[in-house]
Amino acid sequence: MNRTQAVALGEADADIAITGGRVFLPGTREFRSLDVAIVDNEIAALPDDATDVIGPETTQLSADGRVVLPGLIDAHTHVDTVQSLENAYHHLLATGTTTVITEASGLGSLFGARGVQALLAATAYLPITVRVTVPTMPLIDTFEERRASQEEAEALVDLLDDDRVVGVGETDWIHVVGRDHDLDELYERAHRAGKPICGHGAGCREEKLTAFAGLADNDHEAISGDGMIDRVERGIHTIGRYGTIRDDIDALADAVDRIGPTELSLSTDGMWPRDLLDEGAMDAVVRRTIDAGVDPADALRMATLNPARHFGLDDRGSLAPGNVADIVIVDDLTAMNVTTVLSGGEVVVEKGVHQVAPRSHEYPEFVYDSIDVESDPDTFTVPASAADADGRVRAIDVGEGLLSTETTVKPRVEDGNLHAAPERDVSKVALLDRHPDADGTGFTGFLAGYGIEEGAIATSMTMESTGVLAVGTSDDSLSTAVEHVEAQGGGWAVIRDGGAIAELPYRIAGVAADLEVEETAQLLNAVEKGSRSLGVDVDRPLLTLTSLPFVGVPTFKMTCSGYANVLGRSVVGLTPDEADE
Repeated sequence: MNRTQAVALGEADADIAITGGRVFLPGTREFRSLDVAIVDNEIAALPDDATDVIGPETTQLSADGRVVLPGLIDAHTHVDTVQSLENAYHHLLATGTTTVITEASGLGSLFGARGVQALLAATAYLPITVRVTVPTMPLIDTFEERRASQEEAEALVDLLDDDRVVGVGETDWIHVVGRDHDLDELYERAHRAGKPICGHGAGCREEKLTAFAGLADNDHEAISGDGMIDRVERGIHTIGRYGTIRDDIDALADAVDRIGPTELSLSTDGMWPRDLLDEGAMDAVVRRTIDAGVDPADALRMATLNPARHFGLDDRGSLAPGNVADIVIVDDLTAMNVTTVLSGGEVVVEKGVHQVAPRSHEYPEFVYDSIDVESDPDTFTVPASAADADGRVRAIDVGEGLLSTETTVKPRVEDGNLHAAPERDVSKVALLDRHPDADGTGFTGFLAGYGIEEGAIATSMTMESTGVLAVGTSDDSLSTAVEHVEAQGGGWAVIRDGGAIAELPYRIAGVAADLEVEETAQLLNAVEKGSRSLGVDVDRPLLTLTSLPFVGVPTFKMTCSGYANVLGRSVVGLTPDEADE
């Protein structure tokens, strides 16, 4: 008989005993007056009274009437973008978030399997559980040629053999519904391993959603109650989110009211540093869900047991005997005031104070050397011959949120070339390819509705694209902005009068800062403030730029070789009447 059994039978002392709490049981959605006995970092028992297993060496934690929860699980996030996890994990733990299911879209898109392995190595030693999904972007060929060689593709597939890899990462429906694709081997291996395939179904509905449901096991892109129910009806586990990208909790509350919580989970989809500091992480998601009218027991189940079961995390999600001792104590369920957190049986937050600190990690050299693009002003030259007879060219029109649509604009003509016309809210936008196998060149088009009146902004944080994106009012300012981003190894640069007025380095693959969260938040604020000073007037100026290459959200986006007509699944050029390429 092992020690866990002995404690369960009341015949041995626990290592840790949590007493006097109201324990949440997600399986039955009950709160019960129980104690918690822990042995060797695992739950041993939930006795009515732990007195019999408390000995002289037992660490006692008094819950004193507070609520005792399983550790919260973020069912969908991105820990390899914007902010390195090793400098942020302690803030996540302070919110009761003890497990994250993360995409590897930053490191994985650029470096394939070796990028995912670098992420796994960087997070392996942290006192927070990180589970990763295999990125599909290197295998996609809808708008650009497939990046991965056959050998690299096989290495991506083989990642599914790793216990810390829990599935296939989000795949935009536009890449797989009604067309041939190169994901069959990856999907088949995932099915054999019993690991789910994450979907990205923004704009997918009716018969297309039915076809998508034959591939995707979950989706976090429903933005209405009906959309969530449509997914659940088709067998898709549906993930609601509240974070920097979107707030879909009202839609989730509508769905819960109509179908219950069983096939729904909660996520952040990523909390950028300022939001993490100001609002939290999964505590904020649960709090927002309860505020939307969802029963607290349902909200908590969607943040614990449901994602654990969906992603095959059999040792967490509840306080059942044998589970890892990931435990959160809160003194006000509605406010989700986290006071104490155990992660893997270790007390990491006590009386609301971190007991762990940021940690440094040295990535492989290739991670720090990821920006090599053309930045000469000539790179951004657009000949006047690209316009139609009326002097118009295709352009991207900035919409609400991540949406952008096709429009036409009339650039300024000078010296036989087309230039930005900020007086008409027409700027230039360029996407340069920084993939290790690329030549650093790209495509320059035009952008309407962003509001920039002078200077330029550049960033290497481009969703699902291995690029450096720049928006500006002159070729020289575009050049200077890209040069600054390259010089600092990636990140953000805001340029006015030939100089940088705000910068933020993303040294990790050009997509994440290796600074402490507070400094990253401060510099992001400075970058946004700098963009505002250039005249930018959209709601979320930085997110707008990072999403311009993101074909996962319709309908007109940037690629390194032209505009992506997303729903038409084609790449088109500048001339309005030009045939699809």
